[in-house]
Amino acid sequence: MIKKIGVLTSGGDAPGMNCAIRAVVRAGLKYGLEVYGVMDGYRGLVDDDIFPMERYSVSDIVNRGGTILQTARLREFKEESVRKIAVNNLKRRGIEALVVIGGDGSYMGAKKLTEMGINCVGLPGTIDNDIASTDYTIGFDTCLNTIVDCIDKIRDTTSSHQRCAVIEVMGNHCGDLALFSGLAEGAEMILTPDHVLPEEEIMASLKKLYVGKKKRAIVIVSEKMYPNIHEFAARIQAETGFETKAEVLGRVQRGGSPSGFDRVLAARMGAYAVDCLLDGKGGICIGMINNKIVDYDIYEALKLPRDKHASMLRLIDVLQ
Repeated sequence: MIKKIGVLTSGGDAPGMNCAIRAVVRAGLKYGLEVYGVMDGYRGLVDDDIFPMERYSVSDIVNRGGTILQTARLREFKEESVRKIAVNNLKRRGIEALVVIGGDGSYMGAKKLTEMGINCVGLPGTIDNDIASTDYTIGFDTCLNTIVDCIDKIRDTTSSHQRCAVIEVMGNHCGDLALFSGLAEGAEMILTPDHVLPEEEIMASLKKLYVGKKKRAIVIVSEKMYPNIHEFAARIQAETGFETKAEVLGRVQRGGSPSGFDRVLAARMGAYAVDCLLDGKGGICIGMINNKIVDYDIYEALKLPRDKHASMLRLIDVLQ
């Protein structure tokens, strides 16, 4: 049976990561394990920035955004020679297994470490919801609620000035944040990588609204859909008649106290990850499918098609 485990956060931060850290630490200690925190993601493994954690180490962090372990990206971790340094540091300390909280890039590092003798379990910590092996990632719900709150405020001024607001939200190459926030807001138009419209159709639809004396229009756009969202807004204004402003919500979407949903999801996944390590599992990632916590081989998880919310796309046309 293993005696020592570690936990780290990697990649972009997400609300709920602290809740996952707390769950791993508390569950590990409950089972009699020694639990170690790793600072700055995989960089901390290489730099040996590792410290023991106790119950008090994770007191009063469930309501805090970000991650107390901090996070970073280390591209050099793809190199086996760099990973060997990390493995040697872990073995020297007697740490036999690791919980990695992050996105799919972090998952690959976890799989490689498992193949080098350190069993790793990945938890889906990312606001983008772009991991196909789980219905929802830790941080997505909080980010969604932040976006909805921001758009509610933008809607007020947009209505007052009879404008069109083009709002770019995060998501990387996944359109879930745009899709969910657009449906929640009753947006006039939702543009995502899975719902692409010809520009002439976009302009014609918005012009029809303007001619029909629509007081305002909300257009939700997933990031990376347009190279310059401000130029896109300028074209809308020129072709439709709407005074149009572009809003890039930016990194405000990453922050804030995690929602109740994200706190519970992180707790469930963190405790399950410790159970998996105690069962000798490694190279796996945790997900939630139909409200059940499950695990997948990381390689299999990364091959899954990212169409888990495809059925919701029809609602765009039905409800607009």
